[in-house]
Amino acid sequence: MKTINPKDVSIAQFHSYLLGAVAPRPIAFASTMDKEGNVNLSPFSFFNVFGTNPPVLVFSPSRRVRDNTSKHSLDNVLEVPEVVINIVNFPMVEQMSLASTEYEKGVNEFVKSGFTEEASLLVKPPRVKETPVAFECKVLEVLPIGEGGGSANLVICEVLLAHISEEILDENGQISPQKLDAVARMGGDWYCRANGEALFEIAKPLRNKGIGVDNIPVNIRNSAVLTGNNLGRLGNCENIPGQTEVEEYSKDSIIQEMKLRFKNDPESFDFHLHQYAKEILESGDVNTAWKILLQKME
Repeated sequence: MKTINPKDVSIAQFHSYLLGAVAPRPIAFASTMDKEGNVNLSPFSFFNVFGTNPPVLVFSPSRRVRDNTSKHSLDNVLEVPEVVINIVNFPMVEQMSLASTEYEKGVNEFVKSGFTEEASLLVKPPRVKETPVAFECKVLEVLPIGEGGGSANLVICEVLLAHISEEILDENGQISPQKLDAVARMGGDWYCRANGEALFEIAKPLRNKGIGVDNIPVNIRNSAVLTGNNLGRLGNCENIPGQTEVEEYSKDSIIQEMKLRFKNDPESFDFHLHQYAKEILESGDVNTAWKILLQKME
């Protein structure tokens, strides 16, 4: 593994390592306004949510690496401490990218990128009409960290009002990741689309206490077939099937066929058994995967 001290490489080089590794990053498409009323719209991928009581979002318009200048969004929130953070999805990503162009101060990126200004209800900057979600925020604090090129400016925002398109809600009134179709930043010119096979579910270990990987039988834990992700899913179970369940499952036709085929080759039996269990496990049927893995040659 390559070990790098940030002090031993250029700021630009370490900047590229950070953006390449800390990814994907959500995008704050920030609408701000200066004291003269000029609107600015710009995306920032140094962004996330940090609390819900009060609801807090933080983004960072860092100082430019190449010349240590500040961005118009930073100048604006220092003059008018309000911002609308618009969430970016795939249908608007190319226009959003265009808005990141470093136009001169006073140029309205809504106009340049073809977005529609929608009047906010509680803050001065407008929101993007085309966005699936917009958060009207007041700026609680701007926290500069460093003075050189690439240094952070944490804009700490409290959400005053949220606007959510009903088109992205599921039958329970929650935001559907498939309908949201969000995009995120990677390194360089790369983006990530959170849709299709990129989306997957993992049950949170909140209501139960999983047995842990350390309590998985050694022959399964040291499997040549199962991955770390597979073991993590097995270890998230609170209980494993009992002997009666395992014996009952041994009547399964596939298990019977394996036992017959590999009756003189226990190593091959274990290998194919684990392959079968892996397939079932990754389909989401953890209990059946356990019953397969606990089978033994008779």
